Amino acid sequence: MNNLRHCEGIKPEATKRSVLIAFAIIFGRFARDCRAHSSLAMTLLLMFAFASCDTQPEQEKPIDPNQYKKPLMEANKDLVELEEIDIENYIKRHKWNVTETGSGLRYLIYENGNGKPVEENKVVQFNYQTELLTGKICYSSDSLGIKEFLVGRGGVESGLEEAVLHLREGDRAKIILPSHLAFGLVGDDDCIPRKAVVVYDLEVLAVLDPINRN
Repeated sequence: MNNLRHCEGIKPEATKRSVLIAFAIIFGRFARDCRAHSSLAMTLLLMFAFASCDTQPEQEKPIDPNQYKKPLMEANKDLVELEEIDIENYIKRHKWNVTETGSGLRYLIYENGNGKPVEENKVVQFNYQTELLTGKICYSSDSLGIKEFLVGRGGVESGLEEAVLHLREGDRAKIILPSHLAFGLVGDDDCIPRKAVVVYDLEVLAVLDPINRN
């Protein structure tokens, strides 16, 4: 890198711009070909594209983010496509006949209940187990207890809120949350990593008015 800084006849800002563009293209292709490190590639790309350079900053022109917009969009598109492939392969392996919504949520009701439907502004209580596409179990009501939340008020994954509105008391369902409906680019700082698809196995126990939750 020091050699680049001192090459005669090459302006620092031109060098920086060329390196950044090359970096974006390389890591975009890296993310496409190496699924295991796709989130790392995206993180490095973002860090590098917007990091400041200590080479003669007073002589450099301000960086125009628009020049990196296309490479970033292409890299993100590659990551989304890879995630979709992983989800579809998971469904095929398990031979599930899932329903897909417009948001990308998939769910399969494998045991039908006959109780009250889940609605907004109701408290839903349920048993659950969450796992990753690898089969690693993250959380379970067996160890953490029954989970509940007030539907429509947030506080849980957006995909989970959407999913329960398709269920009623007594239903048991498999629910697949793409990363953008789960914990996104950052994970949950615990068991669920960055940009992870989350799979719920869920049983709706009760649908209650908030004042009757106990």
